[in-house]
Amino acid sequence: MGRISFGIKRVLHSWRIRNGKAIIVFFLCMIFSSCASVEEERRSDLVIGVVDPQRILQETVKGQRLSDDLNAFMKDRQLLVELEQKELRDLEDALRAQRTVLSQSARELKEEQFRQKMGAYQQKVADLNREVQDKQRELQNEFRRQVGEVVSQIATDQNLGLVIEHGPNSGTLFYQASWDISAEVIQGLNQKSEKVESP
Repeated sequence: MGRISFGIKRVLHSWRIRNGKAIIVFFLCMIFSSCASVEEERRSDLVIGVVDPQRILQETVKGQRLSDDLNAFMKDRQLLVELEQKELRDLEDALRAQRTVLSQSARELKEEQFRQKMGAYQQKVADLNREVQDKQRELQNEFRRQVGEVVSQIATDQNLGLVIEHGPNSGTLFYQASWDISAEVIQGLNQKSEKVESP
């Protein structure tokens, strides 16, 4: 009888351990499941917006004005470069035409003058290129700031948690078309332009 009682106790003890482990595992699964559902809910709460900078640049008054200002700035510099090029070509043609009638010392002097002018021309071209790049950066930064203000307002109004760029160099490979807020940004920028220009 004592052996049977001992055997029963051992079976009951083993059963309690197994069931105790099962209960612990069950509760752990419930906890992790709850955490996963909370994390999933947090992820689903993140609303994303997408903007296309190139489209905004092309379809807004401010963007078109930026392009016009930059093109005008570049055209002015290009005229300066072309004048320098013409002067160099004229000097080279004159040197070639006089090569046979000039003395060696006179020819060497004119060749040295030509080299100096060529060096000055190359330096001027480099300086003008830097000016164009600086102007482009200045205009783009100002335009980007204005776009950022409109995007921030739209993001606040639509409760967007994140706004990303889409374009050739953006790194965004895919997005849902419904996330694109470019049209709203274009409308907002054009409305700001109208307010500034209206008397």
